[in-house]
Amino acid sequence: MMVSFFDQFASPSFLGIPLIAVAIALPWVLFPTPPSRWMNNRLITIQTWFINRFTNQLMLPLNMGGHKWALLLASLMVFLITINMLGLLPYTFTPTTQLSLNMGLAVPLWLATVIIGMRNQPTVALGHLLPEGTPIPLIPVLIIIETISLFIRPLALGVRLTANLTAGHLLIQLIATAVFVLMPMMPTVAILTATVLFLLTLLEVAVAMIQAYVFVLLLSLYLQENV
Repeated sequence: MMVSFFDQFASPSFLGIPLIAVAIALPWVLFPTPPSRWMNNRLITIQTWFINRFTNQLMLPLNMGGHKWALLLASLMVFLITINMLGLLPYTFTPTTQLSLNMGLAVPLWLATVIIGMRNQPTVALGHLLPEGTPIPLIPVLIIIETISLFIRPLALGVRLTANLTAGHLLIQLIATAVFVLMPMMPTVAILTATVLFLLTLLEVAVAMIQAYVFVLLLSLYLQENV
């Protein structure tokens, strides 16, 4: 039984061909293409308003050098939200439950922010490793601690997204299994459990959006330190 609970996180394949690339690329097909005319339909209007609001909030604390990342961060936000939301549908696969994919997104983007900081302002970038006013005996220890915390950042980004989505999917499957098991024996308890399952599903929808936002927000904070 425990093995079957984790089968939902296995990458699907067809004729021995992994379908994770299809699961990653398919959400982009669902986005409507803005037409050339002035009057758009409601879906495109809502999509444009959401992206504009998110981009404005994200770029607010950054200087003009960081605004070059607006398109990348907004696209990443929409991509993660779409994949996370589609993963809540029945008989679907959520690529962001794979740590390899999340680390593949986190490590290059984090490394890009570090390289930008070292290239544009190396003194300020290295200054983050040693807080101002540190006693001389603690300088070697703090430099080691800050260096370790710097390299843990991409790991924290990937693990946070993976752990939250994996835990939510497992909890939904466990409660759904309990509903099916309890329905013939204790219908009243099964109905109460189904209510909890419905509320948990709403919570997971919020978690899917919040975790995508947190992932991009932390990247923008790392970028803010280096531009």
